[in-house]
Amino acid sequence: MMKRKGKKTIPLVGICLLLLGLLLVGCDEVEADLPVEISEPAPEVLESFDQELANRSNQFGFQMFQQLMEGEENKMISPTSIYTALAMTMNGADGETREAMAKTLEVAGVDLETFNLNNKLRHYLLQEADEEVTLRIANSLWMREGISLKPAFIHNNQQYYSAVANALDFSTAEAVERINQWVEDSTEGLIEEIVEYPIDPQTILFLINAVYFQGDWTTAFDPDKTTEETFYRSEETLEGIPFMNRQDEFLYLEKEEAFQAIRLPYGEKEQMAMYVFLPWEGRSLQSFVDDLSAEQWEKWQHQFSRREGQLKLPRFTMAYEKSLKEALSRMGMEIAFDPAQADFSEMVSWEQGENVFISDVKHKSFIEVEETGTEAAAVTSVEVRVTSMPIDEPFQMVVNRPFYFMIHDEETNEILFMGTVAEPKQ
Repeated sequence: MMKRKGKKTIPLVGICLLLLGLLLVGCDEVEADLPVEISEPAPEVLESFDQELANRSNQFGFQMFQQLMEGEENKMISPTSIYTALAMTMNGADGETREAMAKTLEVAGVDLETFNLNNKLRHYLLQEADEEVTLRIANSLWMREGISLKPAFIHNNQQYYSAVANALDFSTAEAVERINQWVEDSTEGLIEEIVEYPIDPQTILFLINAVYFQGDWTTAFDPDKTTEETFYRSEETLEGIPFMNRQDEFLYLEKEEAFQAIRLPYGEKEQMAMYVFLPWEGRSLQSFVDDLSAEQWEKWQHQFSRREGQLKLPRFTMAYEKSLKEALSRMGMEIAFDPAQADFSEMVSWEQGENVFISDVKHKSFIEVEETGTEAAAVTSVEVRVTSMPIDEPFQMVVNRPFYFMIHDEETNEILFMGTVAEPKQ
């Protein structure tokens, strides 16, 4: 993983790739158009943004993370990245395959055009959140030369997802280099590759989404107050871990016999934030993740209140890579991976199009958290406060054991990243 030297702000990156393969090839050669330039949506179009529909990506994210959770380990996904890549792909699905994908994405019964438009508006609002926070969502289609994709499939991905579309000779190393260069450019060098050479001769298309974030904490941690302390795992202790320290007023939530949680906003507008959830001693990280849901998260958001206290949070760096094929199959998308049953006839322009299927879904992510920041967040109004401590008693939150975190945007209610840290690494 490549880090950029001299930068103090903190990056997060997520990337998701779908490989589509086929059993039979027989089609006419076609060249893809360049992406459509997407301008600012008209006010009346922005007003059509459906918050409830957008929130369904959060439930998808929680379910995906629960599928991947296996005890105490470092893990991070970008629900935004995975959801977007699957949404792009669903534009080429039909019949039972589209129904299965829609159900997995929590949008069963939703008109495809409505779904696409809402995703476009959601991405626009996210990327316009804060001038002090860099947030980029990039999409691309890479097809094998000689493969004819249906114009409507390409148009929808360009119109609603601003996707770059290119036809390449997949038999060459240069094709792999070009795709990976796009990945590296889209993630500022933090993820250097997603495709390996040689490409399987049955692969006809890569759909790739990349999400990149960088920003400063609204209130930075003082590096002079960072101390080396012990981090406690269930079966071992890690010595000499750098812990950032801050005494301040925070938005804080405490649930008796469950967890402590804190919001750390970023940027001037504070529209984005990192939330850190620390299960109480005696409660496992696995049990905490098992109980997560969009409904539960919605309740917790309104229960944070301002409290004076001390936070000790370890610096950490994490790189994560995972195939999502098995998890998505368990979530109901198994038909999309079946060469005999998958129906992507809205994607490919030839009679044997029913033999196109998803061969894999790969996901990579990277995060680095230091004293100066990582994303920005909005302050949520506090309606209910649940805590066992008196309101005037300062709290202490020492994140010295495995914890869960998420990066959240207030305006769209989008959970951009979520993860668990069981071993802080530098």
